[in-house]
Amino acid sequence: MIFKQLFDSASSTYTYLISSGIGREALIIDPVLDKTDEYIEILSKLNLKLVKVIDTHLHADHISGLSELKKRTKCITVMGEQTKAEIVNLKVKDNEIIKLEKLELKSLYTPGHTDDSYSFLMNDRVFTGDTLLINGTGRTDFQNGNPYEQYNSLFERLLKLKDETLIFPAHDYKGEKVSSIGNEKKLNPRLQVNSAQEYANIMNNLNLEDPKLMDIAIPANIKGVTN
Repeated sequence: MIFKQLFDSASSTYTYLISSGIGREALIIDPVLDKTDEYIEILSKLNLKLVKVIDTHLHADHISGLSELKKRTKCITVMGEQTKAEIVNLKVKDNEIIKLEKLELKSLYTPGHTDDSYSFLMNDRVFTGDTLLINGTGRTDFQNGNPYEQYNSLFERLLKLKDETLIFPAHDYKGEKVSSIGNEKKLNPRLQVNSAQEYANIMNNLNLEDPKLMDIAIPANIKGVTN
């Protein structure tokens, strides 16, 4: 298997490139528009054909590369069925299987950060978007976010995966690249709660500023704007 974790320093976004390496088909998760040329170059160097590109949710802090990659590679764009994005070819449901040659990703509906947030489970790892971060969780105060739904997504879905399951989030702001379900259970301060209400109290009092590009990124990601 080919697996690359790429980073956009402007938005602290992690993008993932995956291929079984067998028939050279590839998939990208959470691409950033400004990094499109880099993705195309990597695909070319590795002799890979991009066939699917996934966004874990409608991003508010950067313009997605979904539309541009679709335009340049004719790949299939994938998001959860709740998304408002208009450029999505394949809208997946909870527990749906996305195939990439001999690799399979299972979609997990994990709302709370946004109402269209999905995680994607592949063998020993899970791509958690902004639902579960390393030593944190995604904010729940816009895009129909809901701390109670996020609590359920965390404690009834993600944290019930095997402890050794690797976590690859959509963002990290401190240079961390990977964690595990077991580590997050023990060390993530947001998860040391005894009830959904306690979790909601934490999330409802974060008092965070809106992402700087929010008013630009959300409409662009809905419409599939590439410039």
